Parts: sequence; structure tokens; C-alpha cells
Amino acid sequence: MTKHKFIIGERVEFTPGRFDGNVPRGNYTIARLMPSETPDPQYRIKSARDSHERVVRESQLRHG
Repeated sequence: MTKHKFIIGERVEFTPGRFDGNVPRGNYTIARLMPSETPDPQYRIKSARDSHERVVRESQLRHG
């Protein structure tokens, strides 16, 4: 299992990929660390703007 770079409660900036549709970029909070079978760990993040949660890859996040 790959080690996560971010911790629960940490503020991050999300950058959506080209296949993420209309998901807004911006500030989110890490809500949960998700298991991942790939070298790119996954997280459940919560939007600071609308409280919506989504699952994203670590490569789409940076410290915010």
C-alpha cells in the first residue's frame, strides 16, 4: 500500500483533470484517506465552498 502525503483535516488545492467534467478547482479539506492499488494514493475531499465530497488522486492535489 502506498503512503499518503496529506492527512485528514489538511487544506489542499484541487486541480481537476480533463476527464473530471465540471468539478470545480479550488480549496478542499481532506476528509478521508482511501485505499489505493496504484502508486497514486486516493483521498475523499470536501469542498470548502459547497460541502460536496468527491474522491480524487493525490497527483491532483497540492498543499493549499
